[in-house]
Amino acid sequence: RLVPSTWNTWADSHRTAAAQASQLTLTKSWLDALFDVHGHQVFSLGLFNADPHPGNILVIEEEDGVPSTKLGLIDYGQCKRLTPDEQVRIARLVISVAENESDDYVAAAFRALGIKTKNDSTEFLANFARLMFGPMKQEHLHHSWHIRLHELDRVQYFPKELSMVYRTSLLLRGLGISLQMNYSISNEWKYHAQQAIQRNQLATS
Repeated sequence: RLVPSTWNTWADSHRTAAAQASQLTLTKSWLDALFDVHGHQVFSLGLFNADPHPGNILVIEEEDGVPSTKLGLIDYGQCKRLTPDEQVRIARLVISVAENESDDYVAAAFRALGIKTKNDSTEFLANFARLMFGPMKQEHLHHSWHIRLHELDRVQYFPKELSMVYRTSLLLRGLGISLQMNYSISNEWKYHAQQAIQRNQLATS
């Protein structure tokens, strides 16, 4: 008995839809893994890929073509190495944002990295750090918020050891937002940052 071509067309379209639905259920697992591995690279290895854009991330399929939870990371041509001291100072900034500490504490952690601004505004430094490593907030989408931030102060020197970490943060968070997931880099990296500080304390005790 012949199967009508319309049935085959319907089956093919729904098979594709089922595969897409399966991928959507894995999206959070993929993103969680990406944030985790880059946090590990930054704070544990001290050597990380600063170019994790979507073209450098591959979904590994099983033999039957079904997507798995495994990812492949390629093109490590833009890497950055951090010293243990740089790891610790960046870790303190990330933790201060993750724990929603006061402007004074966040700004102090930022200053410890060597950032220089025209007015040395504590409010500016704290808001800038939260913009870098915290979750995206509705206010960040308003041009007026950024105008006010720049009216408070202007960056004159940005620490080079932080620039590539910030780039990595931007790319990962941007990928999350494009998939409708608003990640906080500081929350995702807090564990790795704490581990870096603990290792440093043991090494210097």
